[in-house]
Amino acid sequence: MVLDDDIRGQLTQYLQLMEGDVVIRVSVGSDDVSKDMLSLVNELADMSQHIRVEQATLPRTPSFTLNRIGEDTGIAFAGVPLGHEFTSLVLALLQVSGRTPKLDEAVIRQIQGLQGEYHFETYVSLSCHNCPDVVQALNAMSVLHPRITHTMIDGAAFKAEVEAKSVMAVPAVYLNGEWFESGRMTIGEILAKLGSNPDPVDLADRDPYDVLVVGGGPAGASAAIYAARKGIRTGMIAERFGGQVLDTLGIENFISVKYTEGPTFAARLEEHVRHYDVDIIPAQRAKQLRKGELAEVELENGAVLRSKAVIIATGARWRTLGVPGEAEFKNKGVAYCPHCDGPLFQGKHVAVIGGGNSGIEAAIDLAGLARHVTVLEFLPELKADDVLQKRLFSLANVTVLTHVETKEITGTDKVDGITYLDRSSGETKHMDLDGVFVQIGLVPNTEWLGGVVERTRIGEIVVDSRGATNIPGVFAAGDCTNAPYKQIIISMGSGATAALGAFDHLIRS
Repeated sequence: MVLDDDIRGQLTQYLQLMEGDVVIRVSVGSDDVSKDMLSLVNELADMSQHIRVEQATLPRTPSFTLNRIGEDTGIAFAGVPLGHEFTSLVLALLQVSGRTPKLDEAVIRQIQGLQGEYHFETYVSLSCHNCPDVVQALNAMSVLHPRITHTMIDGAAFKAEVEAKSVMAVPAVYLNGEWFESGRMTIGEILAKLGSNPDPVDLADRDPYDVLVVGGGPAGASAAIYAARKGIRTGMIAERFGGQVLDTLGIENFISVKYTEGPTFAARLEEHVRHYDVDIIPAQRAKQLRKGELAEVELENGAVLRSKAVIIATGARWRTLGVPGEAEFKNKGVAYCPHCDGPLFQGKHVAVIGGGNSGIEAAIDLAGLARHVTVLEFLPELKADDVLQKRLFSLANVTVLTHVETKEITGTDKVDGITYLDRSSGETKHMDLDGVFVQIGLVPNTEWLGGVVERTRIGEIVVDSRGATNIPGVFAAGDCTNAPYKQIIISMGSGATAALGAFDHLIRS
């Protein structure tokens, strides 16, 4: 058996939600992956009377497709979808059986309105926590549109394809045989890349809010919940629920929860917000803030939302090096997520740029896969916590270079090395490498604000003890502010503070 008893117990409950019959067409050989795949699909069939298995000849072996009786839905799995992709399999089974994907009606109309043929292929790693979002989005689109198909491909099971296409970052998406995009994407981002954007008319009739939260991460979710609990009209612009948390694998410092993972935590945030009467505007990004009698937030699709008070909780993103070669070789050896892309560098020499907690955690993880890991830190000493440094220096295949400055990432069609300056000697050196992981901190997502609110020289919004900015009625919370510590629990607290501050502002004015 492929599934353990705990997973089988959970899966049995989910499969009871199936609404119709599903045919699994499977193409297998004599290899180990094929054996595991056949075992998995047969276990699924044994667990539900709605599932039956048929042998077939498919474009890839091993692979299987999920179909309705007499209908090809276009969903295929090339590889055994366990690990982080197990949820993708479960959701696909439910959706193919007849359960409508949980999407806003406006998004469903966008998908169904697409013209043309779209055959997607997504290369994934089963250890990638970003990949399921893309796989599940494209699977849902396949269920909803008869001319969309999607195949999830486990890179470890199809190494020759990965090497032939020089896939060095996952998820890597191809459309109709051509490169489409890499990295985490929402359905909204996929649709936008296909040229389909939400109709501003769908948002034109919104009455003004009492509080409008911009951002769907921990700070934004906390702010929306606290505002809604006050009984005031609350709106929320959530480009993606979870924000940067979605890029975090293990979370071990959220008090009362010993361990969870970013995508799981993000899903619980969304579930909690939806429990309250919050008007959620999903898959949208703020473009501009204007302050008059009411605050106005213009979205990138042209729609304008109005509110008596606004809470900005747009978070932060990974900082880039800004050196030659970084942009050119992104997803071709330059990576930012060791959990996602690390397995693609098994047995190779990689560098980690950054000696803080994120960098050292990345180096420790990569040391279990790579042949050798070299850490480069700009300062004379590492900045990571002592417990992480002790673990790092216990590893035989790790080298640490401090007081060095990265000058260039080199390569032709992919990364082949890095050039750095030894700041102690003044000597410029070159190191042959197969990949570079950049882990040098965060940049606040506040460029869209321009000069409307006061910001620090690095773009952080200046707030007071109540989360208020220098503009009356405009508040901010989380990693986009000048709060000294960027932690989930601190962001959530600041979101609550900003919501209470906004409520206090409303009742006084």
